[in-house]
Amino acid sequence: MSLSLGGLYEKHVVESSFKVADARQEFGINLSKILSSKQGRDEDISILGSQRLFKQVPKGPLDMAVDYFYNDFEEAEPTRISSLKNTFPRQLMEDFGEDSYFVADPRGFETVVHYIANQFLSHNNNKITDPRLKLKKTVRKIYQSKNKVIITTEDGSVYHANYVIVTVSVGVLQSDLIEFVPRLPLWKKLAINNFDMAIYTKIFMKFPCKFWPTGPGTEFFLYAHETRGYFTIWQHLENELPGENMIFVTVTDEESRRIEQQSEKKTKAEIMQVLKKMFGNGKQIPEPDTMLIPKWWSNRLYKGSYSNWPNGYTLHSYHDLQQPFDRLYFAGEHTNSTYLGYVDGAYFSGINTANALIKCLKHFCEGRRS
Repeated sequence: MSLSLGGLYEKHVVESSFKVADARQEFGINLSKILSSKQGRDEDISILGSQRLFKQVPKGPLDMAVDYFYNDFEEAEPTRISSLKNTFPRQLMEDFGEDSYFVADPRGFETVVHYIANQFLSHNNNKITDPRLKLKKTVRKIYQSKNKVIITTEDGSVYHANYVIVTVSVGVLQSDLIEFVPRLPLWKKLAINNFDMAIYTKIFMKFPCKFWPTGPGTEFFLYAHETRGYFTIWQHLENELPGENMIFVTVTDEESRRIEQQSEKKTKAEIMQVLKKMFGNGKQIPEPDTMLIPKWWSNRLYKGSYSNWPNGYTLHSYHDLQQPFDRLYFAGEHTNSTYLGYVDGAYFSGINTANALIKCLKHFCEGRRS
């Protein structure tokens, strides 16, 4: 279902917009494959640039909402920013399919963490008891010399190691949270600071009753507004949490930053205005009982949600982003080009980096730079 500022669009109008978006996407995928096939030439273009080549640039609130659904909803940044060659085709979907599952397991996402941790850390009654795991320790300084690394945390704790794997987000690396002594070399700082840390915000609301349609074909609602990304994509949770009267809206990029910096009261007022336009139609729309607004960008331990490959960022720069610096190795979703931005990418990058370090310890250190 797609809605405008003044009500519903006609079904055939919406279907036509989606049909054009499908064609744009197909053109972009094919162009990306052509650019990727040019050996030794690191040519690229933004997703928006490919749309210009195709002579089908989204215009108007409806087309922008549909384009947002196809692109920003995944990359969390506008099409003028995202690299075409390093976005299309989306490898995760190529490998695992395009189905998107919303897991509502009451145990929470930590169940996955415990499953992995229990494979190598001591645990008891689903609690990690291994003394090697240090929680609630914020690293503020990493000092390395020719033969050791010293980590200092915010509470004054000091840890010594021969090597360190740094797994904080690229957003945190771009901030001043961690002091590196000596400073990271210019090639590493350029690779870090030219990459993008995107912001993806899901605002959840629980209401005393449902006032939105449910049933087949009603899980998503699009709100078409002249401002791109203004509370565009809505999704109810009746399928996952029946009877809970929950709905959420996804915002990204500048809208996420704007919302994080304003009061919750103002955000709620904006949301209620949109909901009344979408579902009011003479009905009374109640205030939410509760509302959750994550603040990934403001949180110094994250500084965003996940990374995104910007247009113009070269493969050489990405190689520098992945590269160790002396005794410091780097891992995280931002270092896994196959599943960039996904938990899968973070998981596999950790394995790959650990194996590289083990190889270094046993045999020789490949790719290390000073």
